[in-house]
Amino acid sequence: SDGKEFRPFARRLPEFKFWLASARGTFTSILMTFFPVFDVPVFWPILLMYFFILFFMTMKRQIMHMYKHGYVPISFGKAKYKDAGVEHGTFGGGMSKRSN
Repeated sequence: SDGKEFRPFARRLPEFKFWLASARGTFTSILMTFFPVFDVPVFWPILLMYFFILFFMTMKRQIMHMYKHGYVPISFGKAKYKDAGVEHGTFGGGMSKRSN
């Protein structure tokens, strides 16, 4: 209305920069496998704990958004409907419950 162009969606990270960073990281990690100085032993429980910490730090915002809008990814306590997935009528399909 005031002469500005409408832009409905602005990306935080452009796709090209994402692919460039991914390619750089992959190339660097493959290159580092050829040098024994980077062959550091890692105790697997610490690596697993590190993975979970990073996962929850990055997913915290998405998880809070899901709970804010009532989306519960776990099926405990969700409503179950009597004839969910069952079609009635002429074209019952393969999922209809027919008593023969």
